[in-house]
Amino acid sequence: MYRADGSPELRAVGETEFVAGIAAMSASGNYGKTKVAQGIVGAIDLTLGDRVEPVIEAQIRAGGGRFKGIRHSAGYDADPVIGNSGGVQPHLYENAEFRKGLKRLAAHDLVFDAWCYHPQLPEVVALARAVPEATIVMCHVGGVLGYGPYGGRKDEILDIWGASMAELAGCPNVSVKLGGMLNRGAALDFRDRASPPNSEEWATAWQPYVEGCIELFGADRCNFESNFPVDKMGTGYATMWNAFKRITAGCSQSEKLALYSGTARRLYRLE
Repeated sequence: MYRADGSPELRAVGETEFVAGIAAMSASGNYGKTKVAQGIVGAIDLTLGDRVEPVIEAQIRAGGGRFKGIRHSAGYDADPVIGNSGGVQPHLYENAEFRKGLKRLAAHDLVFDAWCYHPQLPEVVALARAVPEATIVMCHVGGVLGYGPYGGRKDEILDIWGASMAELAGCPNVSVKLGGMLNRGAALDFRDRASPPNSEEWATAWQPYVEGCIELFGADRCNFESNFPVDKMGTGYATMWNAFKRITAGCSQSEKLALYSGTARRLYRLE
């Protein structure tokens, strides 16, 4: 629902306008008690640097109080098998103009959702240190890769990922989303199975990454994400959440409250 015309940097505002309309319909109460899209994470090109200010303001207006932040993906790998984030160039988060744009975003108290692959995590660490005033949420447990050149190296990659995530956890302005591991991580070869894995199998596959993040960041800096509809390719919505519940069965009630709602409410200022 991007705008069909107008300034290219403002076309993503159309997406926010569309989602804000759905949110307003939901808030009417005519469709049940659920309040859809109370928080909107949209798109802004932060490489505009200081020129990003009018775009941020336009997104805030379009959100009608629901615009909470943006995601600007940086996923890049030299191997074409991996697939990159929409033609992104390497080292995006090190770009000087990008960092200027992030400073502008932070000045509006908006959240930055980061997304890249695990070999790029040191770049997120450097970004968090360079712009300490920014609230950064690392998506998809740090983008663990488990296919292509990373296939068959699970234990080795777990160690590399863990070391990078430990360094990232040392940045107090960074939190992490728990989810999005189904496809990139290739934790289970679900494509060749007659039926999808059940919640117990997914819990076993995802446990090292979810527990690792909770141990490093604490429950108050972690929140679960569905990553739907992308993860629909290999699991059902209920099955996925049941897997998360299996993983967190031993957590305290306060930890569960943070992981399943509290952290997200605080970070994205949800009513």
